[in-house]
Amino acid sequence: MRFFLGGYTADGDGAADGIGVLLAGGADDQSAGGELARPALPAVRTDSPSWITWHPTLPVVYAALEHRGLVKAFVRTGDESFAALGAPVVAGEAVCHVAVSPRGNALVAACWGDGRLVRIELGPDGRLSAPSALAEADDPYALAGMPTAPPRPSRAHHTRFLPRDTFATTDLGFDLVRFWNGSGARGSQDVVLPRGTGPRHSRWHPSGHLLVVTELSNELFVLAPDGDGTWGMIAGVPLSPVALGEDTAAEIALSRDGRFVYAGLRGSNTVAVVEVRGDGSELRPLALVDAGTDGPRHHVVVRDTLLIAGQHSHEVVALTIDERTGIPGRARRRVDAPSPTCLLPAR
Repeated sequence: MRFFLGGYTADGDGAADGIGVLLAGGADDQSAGGELARPALPAVRTDSPSWITWHPTLPVVYAALEHRGLVKAFVRTGDESFAALGAPVVAGEAVCHVAVSPRGNALVAACWGDGRLVRIELGPDGRLSAPSALAEADDPYALAGMPTAPPRPSRAHHTRFLPRDTFATTDLGFDLVRFWNGSGARGSQDVVLPRGTGPRHSRWHPSGHLLVVTELSNELFVLAPDGDGTWGMIAGVPLSPVALGEDTAAEIALSRDGRFVYAGLRGSNTVAVVEVRGDGSELRPLALVDAGTDGPRHHVVVRDTLLIAGQHSHEVVALTIDERTGIPGRARRRVDAPSPTCLLPAR
């Protein structure tokens, strides 16, 4: 199975040279359980593509060039090659995530450095155009009379497109999950998480709930709308039974049946396994396992294989999941990969 790799290049103190390529077994395999290999040449050279994602229908990949503050489009030109598609678009300081709408007509870029959320229109060929900023967030705790000195910065970090023409964004600095309808022009409905939790990434669960992992408090929360469509937090659990030093949570992924959640913890270099129960609103922590790599920045689940990008150890590792218990074993395969930050399955 073939993957493309986002990573940090020299402008982000990394060792990558653009969007890389990873093979797990044969390129046309439907599973990722085979030997890991990485071709020497990148698919395309570019500066710190820390997050990459596909257009829903076109052979186009969009990259957040984090340290350039740009979003750039690349069209696929071969099995393992891309070329630039049009000019890049300025998004904002430390743009760290991009997500494309299911209709393929726009994407939303999240900027960790200045808190900006930018909607960028997409042309019929996937080309970027017409950026517009969404409404800025306000610190809910400052509005409630609980200011900090100095004021806390907004840290937009992630976007998840949801059913019913809705998308959710996280603000790690303001402890917010923001829900937007349509293009987002009408503003957001904000859900405030506990102070200092730092919501980072989210996953849509098949039960109709949104799962949110928090980078600063290392917790997993469940959000859901009520009968009137008003979103709120309905459950939450810690990812670890004890505080593990300087841990910061990173990515979350689901097993293919949605029963298990996998959350990476940088610092202790572990993966937390949480079971989703009942109607999807119940969470039960199951295990904390060794990630087998340093700095588990991102991971994906492919059937019974958990692939993890070890940013600080410059490698990708593969763990086999016991699909009955949901618990991964020790890393059994690994391959060198410079400063990897994102794993994107090819198609």
